Amino acid sequence: MFKRFLLTPVALATALTALPSQAQNAPAADATALMQRIEQMAADMAQLKAQLVQLQASQAAAARPAPAAEAARAATPEAAAPATVLSGYGELEYSRPRRQATQAQADLRRVVLGVAHRFDDQTRLVTEIEIEHGVSSAGDAGEVAVEQAYIEHQLTPTWRLLGGLFLMPSGLLNENHEPSAFLGVGRNEVETAIIPTTWREGGLMAVGQFDNGLTWQAGLSTGFNLGKWDASSTEGRESPLGAIHQEMSVANARNLAWFSALNWRGVPGLQLGGSWFSGGATQGLTPGVSSRITLWEGHARWTPGRWDISALVARGQISQTAALNAPLVGSATLIPARFDGAYVQAGYQLWRQGRYQLTPFARWETVNTGRSYADLGPGLTPSALPTERIVTLGANLQFAPGVVLKADWQRFGVNRDNDRTRLGLGWSF
Repeated sequence: MFKRFLLTPVALATALTALPSQAQNAPAADATALMQRIEQMAADMAQLKAQLVQLQASQAAAARPAPAAEAARAATPEAAAPATVLSGYGELEYSRPRRQATQAQADLRRVVLGVAHRFDDQTRLVTEIEIEHGVSSAGDAGEVAVEQAYIEHQLTPTWRLLGGLFLMPSGLLNENHEPSAFLGVGRNEVETAIIPTTWREGGLMAVGQFDNGLTWQAGLSTGFNLGKWDASSTEGRESPLGAIHQEMSVANARNLAWFSALNWRGVPGLQLGGSWFSGGATQGLTPGVSSRITLWEGHARWTPGRWDISALVARGQISQTAALNAPLVGSATLIPARFDGAYVQAGYQLWRQGRYQLTPFARWETVNTGRSYADLGPGLTPSALPTERIVTLGANLQFAPGVVLKADWQRFGVNRDNDRTRLGLGWSF
């Protein structure tokens, strides 16, 4: 085909070059024949040009994907993003007590590595593995734990279903606890002592996201195990639920729990919400006693302009504690019937230049991990614990996307030995 395109113009040019001399010597009849020959050559040239245009069009069409293929690619999310994604976060902390400088401590609090994999446009896997305190061994304080491991399936544009080990939808931090997501070196005391952090359970959870800004989460999960309560230690006084959570590690699942959470984000910059959890906690291990743990909380966050203002209140209850505490009388830490806490916090983005952002903040908290105890009789019922009030002043300096340097100062109203200054470095990606 291409040889034909090359030879025909050359022949035509040769013929046209010879025309003058032929026209001078040819008789009239020959001139008429020559003109017919020229017209035929011109027709052949027009036909070849049409064939060339057709060939170029067919080549361009072959290079373009079919419309159906383009539509299929546009409708497939994984075409725009890799199927497997790596993520992670970590935080280092230096803490110096004001009254006990010998207790100053530096710690690699945690490093978390995550892998998410999308099987198709509706189904994905989410996993996270956490390493705490730098070293994990029989003789060290560190531990290795699976923080999340669940399958998520999108049922409809509004509803999706999770199954496996997932973070509980409680409070403002439990599902969003990366160091770049909160103000201060450490997580606040309420969402550590009252709402255990990082709180995760195994089970099923349905999530609905509606056009009016409402998100509803609800499901069935494993719960707490009061058989893990150690009355000889102070762990239960530091966090009643943190002392008895199971983290889906050979978890006793005779008694399951129900949970639900609502969050409304219908106004830009505003989040209003709350959650509720209730489940049996004796797991059939204490004859004649069926104790139930209930935890509820309400929260709000408002971020107008450079401000970041939040508040939260949480309360937990454990039933049947009189029967559970009777054999433990005289021990250091009995099981509380009620515990609670609340905080308000305000941060302001004071300075911003390029990738740098400086956000000072102030937070006031009230925490009581033993608000009341069930009556055991005169002289046997523990007194309610004093309410701890904590003031925290500090600042976050973000100097790269997802990387933050932190500093804060804390004053405790009851236990002044806990007054401290802290520095921190955190990252997430």
